[in-house]
Amino acid sequence: MEKLYTPQFWLLCISHALFAGSFNMIIPELPAYLSSMGGEEYKGFIISVFTLTAGLSRPFSGKLTDTVGRVPVMIFGTLVCVVCSLIYPFVASVVAFLVLRFFHGLSTGFKPTASSAYVADVVPLLRRGEAMGVLGVSMGVGASSAPILGSYVAQVFTLDVMFYLSSFMALLSILILLGLKETLPAPQRFKPDLLKISRNDVFEPRVLPPAIVILLSYTCYGALLTIVPDQSDYLGIANKGLFFATYTASSMLSRVVAGKISDRIGRVPVLKLALVLSTFSLIGMGLSFNALTLLLASGCLGFALGITIPAVFAWVIDLSQDHQRGRAMATAYIALEISIGTGALISAWLYGNNPVNFRMTFFLFAGTQVLAGLYLLYYGKMKFKQKDE
Repeated sequence: MEKLYTPQFWLLCISHALFAGSFNMIIPELPAYLSSMGGEEYKGFIISVFTLTAGLSRPFSGKLTDTVGRVPVMIFGTLVCVVCSLIYPFVASVVAFLVLRFFHGLSTGFKPTASSAYVADVVPLLRRGEAMGVLGVSMGVGASSAPILGSYVAQVFTLDVMFYLSSFMALLSILILLGLKETLPAPQRFKPDLLKISRNDVFEPRVLPPAIVILLSYTCYGALLTIVPDQSDYLGIANKGLFFATYTASSMLSRVVAGKISDRIGRVPVLKLALVLSTFSLIGMGLSFNALTLLLASGCLGFALGITIPAVFAWVIDLSQDHQRGRAMATAYIALEISIGTGALISAWLYGNNPVNFRMTFFLFAGTQVLAGLYLLYYGKMKFKQKDE
């Protein structure tokens, strides 16, 4: 079996964990932070504005990943986290906060695109699902531990200290990236002309099927980021990061195993199972009546989405061409950002700062999982028909 766990791969995973920790650390405290500035009705924009920029920047990050190189794009995306987290303590108005969130979104618009392309470059062909699972686990380590740490620091010290710690974690991520060897053959020097984007740079038609699954299935994540901090408060969970830690820790349990299984039996069968699990988990979120039931439902949902992500992104890599891998990943991530942003806006609107609406909101997003499953059934029938012909 070809070697997967090389020093380069592990360095990338450590860097990815620190990057994820940096921007996830502050998320549980942002709704209350925005409310303190008089922006309670704009909670849905905390995530949607962030993902809007991430989505808009994907064509640029995809093109630069395939021309300038994987490592420079990863460094740029992480540097955005360093700078933005340093600025949060000086924000004093709702407008300034939302503008900063807009620019902070550039981080996830650049770093994950290049990281996924880098992984595809350095791992064996038949172990891509496993590799994407391990990369997801590394991100999960940061995303699960950092929110608890961030909320603790905010409670014991101040929000400003939390923001500075977030910036420091991103800086450590950059220092690790500086030690990675570039994997793009003959990378170009950056020049302004590379920022000119054509229609072909925005969309890779080969990866449309997994992009549709991402678009439908991941809307629920935007809802989690937007309304679960309030739901945690309502059900008596003092540390808002506890929900995200439970969710992410559960997703880590399923990612590596799911990636390996998808390498053996295929992406679509694994995705069908994940969508069934996420549907019932979201129904459980809506029916939660105390802290324990909410955390149990979050664990089940994390486990389900932990199956989805490595399988669907390995599917993207399977369908893409080597010289257009950055564009393919950018297309998938655009779908991801649209999905999360839309979920954030819809959930904030349905919730309307009224706890009575938690149930209706989560039931709606359970329905989007069902739609994704129906699409996979349709996709399977079309593939079977094409084989017969």
